[in-house]
Amino acid sequence: MYFRGLLTAFYVLLSAGFWACTAANSDGQNKHSDNMENLSEQTTATAAQLDTATFAAGCFWCVEAVFQQLDGVQLVVSGYMGGHVKNPTYEQVCSGLTGHAEACQIIYDPKKVSYETLLEAFWQSHDPTTLNRQGNDVGTQYRSAIFYHNEKQHQLATEYKTKLNKSGAWDKPIVTEISPASVFYKAEDYHQNYYNLNTRQGYCQFVIRPKVDKFRKVFKDKLKQQ
Repeated sequence: MYFRGLLTAFYVLLSAGFWACTAANSDGQNKHSDNMENLSEQTTATAAQLDTATFAAGCFWCVEAVFQQLDGVQLVVSGYMGGHVKNPTYEQVCSGLTGHAEACQIIYDPKKVSYETLLEAFWQSHDPTTLNRQGNDVGTQYRSAIFYHNEKQHQLATEYKTKLNKSGAWDKPIVTEISPASVFYKAEDYHQNYYNLNTRQGYCQFVIRPKVDKFRKVFKDKLKQQ
């Protein structure tokens, strides 16, 4: 089990050759939300035109950084979904006892980016064949999961998973969970927009940045303009 603790602890792991999802703790109070309370005024004004997708693909810092690149994505919020404990803290989720996955809720404009494109980005940006693990991040909280918000999303996700398995895109079968979306708890503030605010941090440089660079090459025609 790999935990994100104090930054000094991260560098101890770093020197030992480990790259786990690790962060400095925040002195601020934990904040959670069952909805998207932190939408910008612009996003709120056009909320009726937007849709929501929720994915889990390992460390939510990585997932957030990848989906922020796509044109049509208005907001990405890191949080927890799929568990049985109300208002979980990060430490509780890290214990693996709450049942939650680290997840990102993605608010997007379907006129600019389709759910199918989001699914493509999801499959391309992580290894969906490793059970409860992405790299050195190990535990049920790092599982691969699609939390669908309506039957259309359910259908598209299931069909896509079936096609990928039949195509032999991976040597092993895809273990991605496809489940109905449940309550989404917004993660603590220091987890939000993590890559953009901590680009010099070791995990960002050596784990997240290569994923973002690779993603930008594959999806170069679907990115936001710089």
